[in-house]
Formats: sequence, C-alpha cells, structure tokens
Amino acid sequence: MADDISELAILKATEQPWQLLYQDEQLLVVNKPARLLTVPGRHPDNSDCLISRVQREFPQAQVVHRLDYDTSGLVILPLTKAALSDISKQFQARTVHKDYQALVSGMVNPVEGSINLPIAADPERRPLYKICQQSGKASLTHYRTLSFDQGLQQSRLLLSPVTGRSHQLRLHLSAIGHAILGDSLYAPKEVAAKAERLCLHAAFIEFNHPVTGERMQFSAAPEF
Repeated sequence: MADDISELAILKATEQPWQLLYQDEQLLVVNKPARLLTVPGRHPDNSDCLISRVQREFPQAQVVHRLDYDTSGLVILPLTKAALSDISKQFQARTVHKDYQALVSGMVNPVEGSINLPIAADPERRPLYKICQQSGKASLTHYRTLSFDQGLQQSRLLLSPVTGRSHQLRLHLSAIGHAILGDSLYAPKEVAAKAERLCLHAAFIEFNHPVTGERMQFSAAPEF
C-alpha cells in the first residue's frame, strides 16, 4: 500500500533500525519501523527510506511492494530480477496473503466481518483518498476482533486486505466509525491523539518462494 503523502510533505525519518528476518540468495524479508518511507519520496528531503538503508548492506535489493510511512511491519525485498518478476506476479494474482494488526477506537460490532467500500482519490484534499461509490475502485478488507479493552474503549483487530488500495485500511476503519489510533489523516482528533504513532502493523505475510515454490510464512509482533 503506497504512501502518497510524501509528494507534498517533508517527512522526518525515524532513527529506529530495520530488522532482517530472513535472507537467502533470492530475497530478504525485513521488518520496517514506523515513520520510514519504503522508497524515496518526491521531495528531495525525503530520500532516507527503507530501500536506501537496506541497499547499503544488500545493493541488489529491490522493491516489489510498499508500506505507508506511518505503518510498520513486514516487507519482501527481492534480490534478483527473476525473484522480482515472480513475486510481483504473485501480488497481481493476489496469492500473497497479508495480515495486519491495528488498535481502533470503540467496540467493533459485529466482531468479525468484511468492509467492502470503493476508494478514490480525493481531488479537494490531495494527496488523500475517500470512499466514493461513483468513482471509487473496488476495495475489500476482512477483519476479526482479537481483543477489546473495556477501560480504554479500544479494540485490537486482525485485518486481511484482499485489495491493496492506498490508505485502504485507514479509510475502511474510519468509514465504519472505528478509526485507527494515532491516524492523523482520517481519524477524529481525539482518536488521533490517543497514540504517538499510527497503530497499524503488517504482522504476517505468506507467499511462494520464487525458485522452490515452497509456501513461506513470516510474522512479526507489533510494538503497540
């Protein structure tokens, strides 16, 4: 899920390091910290990013998918052209499975379900997006409640996006009245202020190894 906010804003890159979770001759799996772009932004001051940091150690590393600046979690980085091509085709065929965890406001009812709301660019608030039945692209997210904190009135959700629209998870949860804590883009101010960071983390990824075909699974627990 790409982050287009870097087109206009100067984004301070975190000093928190990325983590290497898996390495072979074909690919890396890394854990990206929050507040770090996956690729360089358009603004010259947004050159510090995950791929530039990884390429200091692995010059051949390439990008096949992205996480938002504010989102932490698992990223696959191919090391060969063949791996890049194969994994890219897996994303296009939607055979890569990803799960996110999020902390959201309130108790979600029903506790498990799907959010099927089309997403479009918001020309009046560029570079943000909006739910739009007329011009939006089909967008589907499955969710399941993992826990609910009665005292804090917040829920921990497992999110499984079927599509990968920009800001899909933020928009879908905001649209059903359960915005993600720390979301400065789409949450009400009081919800955005409940966390120092966006409480959204790519916690699990599953895909086929580009050479062996073996189904591979990786997980990384969120810090929130």
